[in-house]
This record gives sequence, structure tokens and C-alpha cells, in this order.
Amino acid sequence: MAFPGNSFVRTWRHWRRGSDLAVPLHSTTVEDTNRRFLLYGVLPMWVVPAVSDWWMHKRTRIEHTSGVKESAVHALMMTEAGIPVAMGLLAKINPLVLSVMGGAAVAHGATALYDVSLATAEREVRPLEQHIHSFLEVLPLSALAFTACLHADEARALLRGGRGPRDWKLLPKDNPLPAKYLAALGAVICAGVLLPYGEEMSRCLRARRSAPAS
Repeated sequence: MAFPGNSFVRTWRHWRRGSDLAVPLHSTTVEDTNRRFLLYGVLPMWVVPAVSDWWMHKRTRIEHTSGVKESAVHALMMTEAGIPVAMGLLAKINPLVLSVMGGAAVAHGATALYDVSLATAEREVRPLEQHIHSFLEVLPLSALAFTACLHADEARALLRGGRGPRDWKLLPKDNPLPAKYLAALGAVICAGVLLPYGEEMSRCLRARRSAPAS
């Protein structure tokens, strides 16, 4: 009898068929420095403003103001950021992945504008929260810029419309990122993004259920 987990393991092994990418900690070459800052700086750093923003929502009692509607917008923005990040971490960087990253960054920026418009009409949005938003809005563009610099040949191919069908397919990396790094980053994202914002949505749903009928 085949178990679903066996299929997942086979797929995971296929996508990790190459040797792990080495990310030297002491190298000063431009490529290694950029990759190190992207992996150990930009991506983990995303969690800090995310948690700070969640705390500001909690302080201004989002569950009793904009409530579920704004919390759902936050979940949408996390999806817009999470899909290209997952693709960049797991898949070969090619014109398809860069296109998704660029499109997601634009969509994230537009959703963030709507989020602020919604929030300011329903609750107090303090200057500190606005400043936190500026970090959250620029990070997708920063991640895209660093990725494009590290894969300049793929960025050029995208600007020229691609070199062939493989440029528009989701492919495994030739040298996948170390599994330990992916696991650690996943744990950080779960603890610093999924859990806080899941708690926020849960709090908003409870408040809506307990609100007196108008």
C-alpha cells in the first residue's frame, strides 16, 4: 500500500538531487556576500517588522475595529510574499520565477496601499506602525533585486522574452539550499509570521461572533 508521505519523499528527493549549495560565511566575493545577506539578512529580517506590525494591531485592538476584514488582507499579503519566497528558495531561478517575484511585489504593494486605506478608516494607525509598513513594503523589492543581481543572466533572458520553453517551467535547483537552512527558516517564519497572524485572525473571529447583533 502506498502512503501519501512516500510520494512527498520521492518528490523532495527529486528536487534535491544536486549537491547542496555552499554559502561560505567568511568569503568576501561579491556573489557570496550578496547571497549571504539575502539568505541570512533579508529573509529572516522580514520577521522583525512582521511581528512588530502584529503587535501594533494588537495594541490598537484590531478585533474591535477593522476586524476580520483587515486581518484577511494581512493573510493575502502574506500569501503574495510567501509564494515567490518559496519559489525562490526551492526552484531554479529562471525568467518564470523572476516574473512571479516581480508580479507578486507589485501586487503586494497595491494590497498594502489598500490595507492602510482600510485601517486608517477604522482604527488608529500610529506613525510607528506606518514606519513599520515602509519596511514591509520594500522587502519584497529588495529580495527581488538581490535575486536578479545573483542571476543576472536569467534577468537578461526575462527582459528578452526568454530563451525557450524551459525558461517558463518550474524546475529544481541544480544546487539546492541546505535542508538545515530551509528547516530553520521555516521555523522562524512559522514562529514569527504564521502563528502571530493566525492568532490575530482567531481573535478577530471570536470578537465578531461575540459582538451583539445590530
